[in-house]
Amino acid sequence: MSQVHRSVSTWQQPTPPAGSSARTALLAQVADRVLALGGHRLRIAVDGFTASGKTSFGHELAERIAAAGRPVLRASLDDFKKPWKDRHRYDRESGAGYYRNAFDYRAVTELLLEPAGPRGSGECVLCGIDPLTQIDHSAVITAAAPDAVLVVDGVFAFRPEINEHWDLRIWLEVDAELSVRRGAERDQDWAGSAAESIHRDRYLVAERVYLAEVDPRGLAEIVIDNSVFDQPRLLA
Repeated sequence: MSQVHRSVSTWQQPTPPAGSSARTALLAQVADRVLALGGHRLRIAVDGFTASGKTSFGHELAERIAAAGRPVLRASLDDFKKPWKDRHRYDRESGAGYYRNAFDYRAVTELLLEPAGPRGSGECVLCGIDPLTQIDHSAVITAAAPDAVLVVDGVFAFRPEINEHWDLRIWLEVDAELSVRRGAERDQDWAGSAAESIHRDRYLVAERVYLAEVDPRGLAEIVIDNSVFDQPRLLA
């Protein structure tokens, strides 16, 4: 089994415990699809609504690929947002503003996606700005082996600024209301009573802009209904 390299970000989520036989079988199918792309460096995107299960799925897929003998790098687009200290320069709190301004796609490209490509240097930065501590980790390099697989989760992963860099795009489908409910429950600790309004009025609005402008589901090579953790269904 090869190693899964994670970022130094403090915004971490543990790998979920082993799921049902249905989930295990689906993950095996997706991992086989990844491995069939070739033995060179690969870049895999896991996109979907907020709280659709992207990070958990990314961790599970990474472990499955590593078990097959390929080294894996794990990253999240949440670790490549613009620093909060600059938020007075732009709108990041409305739905449309969050979609347009929250992420630093130049940093994602130059620090992570280009180096992780088959013709890249292999010197990858897995975390730009830590979303919790706001520490800049762009000098922390993780070496990607010539056969490494990079698995990146995050909203808006198929935006035109970075879409061309992916070798495989995975979209996790969940209902909008389920996304809001899951997200509000997850973020109670830091958002408190405002959690639901943040998800409904910011994140969900941003997702609807994304759906209208990009059609991410139509760009995905793999679409999975991830509404029920133990019963994921391959839709396309």
